[in-house]
Amino acid sequence: MEPSRDSVSVALLYTTDVHGNVLPIHYANNGPSPTGLARLAPLIRRQKELHRNHLLIDNGDLIQGTPFSYHFARFGGDAPNPMIRILNELGYDAAVLGNHEFNYGLDFLGAAVRESAFPWMSANIVDAETGEPFFGPPYLVKEFEGGLRVGVLGLTTHYIPNWEHPGNLKGLVFQDAAEAAKRWVPVLRDRERVDLLVVAYHGGFERSLETGEPTEQMTGENQGYELCREVPGIDVLLTGHQHREIAGATINGVRVIQAGGMGKHLGRVLVRLDRQGDRWQVADTESDLLLPDESAPLDPAVLDIVKDNEEKTQQWLDQPIGFVEGEMTIDDPMNVRLREHPYIEFLNRVQMEASGADISCTALFDNLSPGFGSRITMREIVANYIYPNTLKVLRVSGRDIQDALERSAAYFELGEGGEVRVSAAFSDPKPQHYNYDMWEGVDYTLDIARPVGERVVRLERNGMPLDPNGTYDVVMNNYRAVGGGEYPMFKDKPLVRDIQIDVSELLANHILAKGTIRASVNDNWQVVAGGRPLA
Repeated sequence: MEPSRDSVSVALLYTTDVHGNVLPIHYANNGPSPTGLARLAPLIRRQKELHRNHLLIDNGDLIQGTPFSYHFARFGGDAPNPMIRILNELGYDAAVLGNHEFNYGLDFLGAAVRESAFPWMSANIVDAETGEPFFGPPYLVKEFEGGLRVGVLGLTTHYIPNWEHPGNLKGLVFQDAAEAAKRWVPVLRDRERVDLLVVAYHGGFERSLETGEPTEQMTGENQGYELCREVPGIDVLLTGHQHREIAGATINGVRVIQAGGMGKHLGRVLVRLDRQGDRWQVADTESDLLLPDESAPLDPAVLDIVKDNEEKTQQWLDQPIGFVEGEMTIDDPMNVRLREHPYIEFLNRVQMEASGADISCTALFDNLSPGFGSRITMREIVANYIYPNTLKVLRVSGRDIQDALERSAAYFELGEGGEVRVSAAFSDPKPQHYNYDMWEGVDYTLDIARPVGERVVRLERNGMPLDPNGTYDVVMNNYRAVGGGEYPMFKDKPLVRDIQIDVSELLANHILAKGTIRASVNDNWQVVAGGRPLA
């Protein structure tokens, strides 16, 4: 894309879903990981040097996601947010609000926004009183050589109230992202007279990019396909939220891209525009995902920014808080999901103790969870319980519990040789291990040789079949309690109790109080295939 006097090129550089990753390590064991802004920063600096006309944007979910970011949120006090300091150092032009920006409350988020040397944008998160974008101007316009005007509109998945604690969203209204785009795209085209219009959307694609067929329930969580098809005037759509790696694709003539997550890639869209009178017209676009040079040193300025916070985080993570009698480590995540494991039983028991409920459900969030060794540290707690969840007790029916178990049972499928694997519904477009729940307080069997929706073959409580019309108090995390993960049977159910303490803190407090916890299971559930146990 070599420009001439009658053409000009612009590089759109962006990160998305960094989730607090700075150093290229796994905090569970400090082992190497191909992630982090310290690793990505030299590539960002080089791309800015190569492309005189450029914009650098973060597409959301920046300030939450690792023990490093968690420790700062809980213990950083009034110190500047290191994630913001890094983006300031690298010269970001703008950022978009992601759903996880709200996890630590509006005060914490507000401080991050104020510390930023760049605007935070979201056209569809509006003030409940005024109806105008809450975080300031919803778009950025930057002028380049030859009078070329580039506009970037920020949008955020409007499904956030279905996951987030209401207290963290006070005074906010989340409008439909596509409808907001229909309002603001004409403003950028007609009033701001931009030549290149970019939408940076913290959301993904609800349909197959190739066929247009739905790939998920049409909840509105992801509207990337709809934006391309239903909102005229968009040239480039930067996406995120789903942690997918997408480049080289277009939908309805719109160049689309998604740059994975955790600071692994730098997304890049190159646009060439040709002069048409006194305006510029998009002539060509191309997109790719750039990886850092593995031999390049980590960025020294970024390392300097995080040095003190990182040292404090590591000290905190290695504090011993208790011991395990028995075996609670995790070697095979699939086996944990096929038959009860002491770690899952422990999670459910702590939830029941903290809430007073006698039925509980929880999940093994990912396949990196190590479980607990004989000596428990904060590192093990945050390595296992990776989200800042709180707990809610809902009053639900026996039918709701059965429906939820059927949803969980859909996690599995059998291969041609009878091997158990994760179904496409829980792995495409991204792994959703956190949406398979395991229960305590009821006894059940799932037969995954049966059709989806007919897999709960035993569901009892106290030796008797669960009454479909009976009511039961169940404790679960706040994400699940609002129907997150396609559990609509829980949405809008009566709230019995709200425990507004992070589950990781509840776990730590329980272990500190006990000193030693005992690994045990009561085998109240199992997964079979045609009656054959699978673990």
